[in-house]
Amino acid sequence: MRVLGASVLALEAIVVILAIPVVIVTGTVAVPPWLGITAGVILALALVVLARYVTRPWAIPVGWVLQGLVVFTGLLAPPMFIVGGIFALLWGLAIRLGRQTDAAAG
Repeated sequence: MRVLGASVLALEAIVVILAIPVVIVTGTVAVPPWLGITAGVILALALVVLARYVTRPWAIPVGWVLQGLVVFTGLLAPPMFIVGGIFALLWGLAIRLGRQTDAAAG
């Protein structure tokens, strides 16, 4: 679970950082640049921090909350609905496969 879950979250953080200029320049809602940058960086940092603690029992529900926040960024830039949905599916797959691997190992 550790490697797969952390990988999904780290890659998602990179995508969130890359989406900041898209939201600011071409977003469907006029977002002040300072707000878009701050929110994007906080979300990306939360994803990176969670990647460090992915083996803790509380990490999975927090991960789902962060997945929801990434999907909701689609309200600002509609392609993020698709990207966020893909990462939510990858997060669910990482949890499922990680649990199966942990059960088989011990």
